[in-house]
Amino acid sequence: MKKIITLVFVSALGGLLTLGGYKLFVENETQAIAVEQSSEFPMFVPTSNTVNTLNSNATLTPNFVEAADRSIHSVVHVKNTAIVNAPTSMRDYFYGRSSQRAQVGTGSGVIISPTGYIVTNNHVIKNANEISITLNNNKSYMAELIGTDETTDIALLKIEADEDLPFMAFGDSDNAKIGEWVLAVGNPFNLNSTVTAGIISAKSRDLSGQNMQSFIQTDAAVNPGNSGGALVNTNGDLIGINTAISSQTGSYIGYSFAVPSNIARKIVNDIMEYGNVQNGILGVSGGALNSEAAEKLEVNSTEGFYVSEVQEGTGAEKAGIQSGDIIRKIDNVEINKFSDLSGYLKTKSPDDVVNVTLLRDGDEETLPVTLLKPSIYTLPTIGLIKNASEKELKRSKTEYGVKINKLDENYKSSWNKNGVEEGSIITKINGKKLYSIDDAQDAIKTRAVNEPLQIEVINKEGEKMVYHFR
Repeated sequence: MKKIITLVFVSALGGLLTLGGYKLFVENETQAIAVEQSSEFPMFVPTSNTVNTLNSNATLTPNFVEAADRSIHSVVHVKNTAIVNAPTSMRDYFYGRSSQRAQVGTGSGVIISPTGYIVTNNHVIKNANEISITLNNNKSYMAELIGTDETTDIALLKIEADEDLPFMAFGDSDNAKIGEWVLAVGNPFNLNSTVTAGIISAKSRDLSGQNMQSFIQTDAAVNPGNSGGALVNTNGDLIGINTAISSQTGSYIGYSFAVPSNIARKIVNDIMEYGNVQNGILGVSGGALNSEAAEKLEVNSTEGFYVSEVQEGTGAEKAGIQSGDIIRKIDNVEINKFSDLSGYLKTKSPDDVVNVTLLRDGDEETLPVTLLKPSIYTLPTIGLIKNASEKELKRSKTEYGVKINKLDENYKSSWNKNGVEEGSIITKINGKKLYSIDDAQDAIKTRAVNEPLQIEVINKEGEKMVYHFR
């Protein structure tokens, strides 16, 4: 019995000694590590206590199924058949065949009304002799071209169906946010009713290098055939018309671009109501600010649009905008680059009033500006033309016409040889009398594809001369 008790006691004592040694060893190790870390890292490391609700709550995941279902029935397949002049071969000469060929192009479109109005890209239907539309239910119709706008690359078509058609409502593209989920719906490579998903990567993106465009940029996959299709948000609202891709191969490599819905809607409404686009101009010229421009101009701000010149007789001049002002906001839209400014103004019409917030000598003020119709237009083969005053028309002994404001340098010498100079009056284009630059725009836009251009001008001798261009 004593041997057993002694054995238990010795075992217990050994265990206590072992535990005490282990504890001492671990504590020393812990202290050494703590000292070593404190010399390299901050005492307190910031952490986030935010719960990842996207993973914990499936209801917050974007409902692509609903948005896709609301979209695919309103997106159509567009086929454009154009007659083009192909190179003449020896077989054509031998058999006496025409060198003209039928060229077929395809794209997409979006039904925007139950009565059959369809918006697409201008480049999808350009030079078309025949346009056919195929719905998602495989029904086909011939389409009528209602009107186009090359600047924004928007075209409006119309089909006559025997029933109300599914259509998409325009959303507000100004409310679209960077990082927001979107779907691109169209017919890439003739694969009908294709839906791809991505996010909005940027807004007010200009691809021309001339600050004339204001695209929504996305990373939703878009390929040839998607042009004219729908860019929609997760509610199924139309927030853009897919138009272009940035690619060195001709296929999608990561970025695509859409005309914002607010611009497309305005273009469509103008075409329906007026037959052409009614642009409202602010009447300023200048450039976007950055560090380099701010240093050169000796201003403190690196954001906004710097006004270098205010055009005479425009709403900007009448409202009191001055050279040297920095435009920071129009209505509720922040202006950080020129495409922000031009993109928003494309959603406005003549006689609209916009509130321009600007910086002047460090002080901020807001001025209401009435937008006016453009008073200048670039006419092919001529240059810049303006509306003529009554005095200028009377001097040229005519009751109608527009004035040549600045001749195109490429044609200036030829015009001067024929007695036409800056200040001369153009009275007709293709037989249509010109009372304003709007008439000149209409004459150019309604000219048939292969129709020669005829321009009637009053030269410096007071003679009316007609010049022909092909």
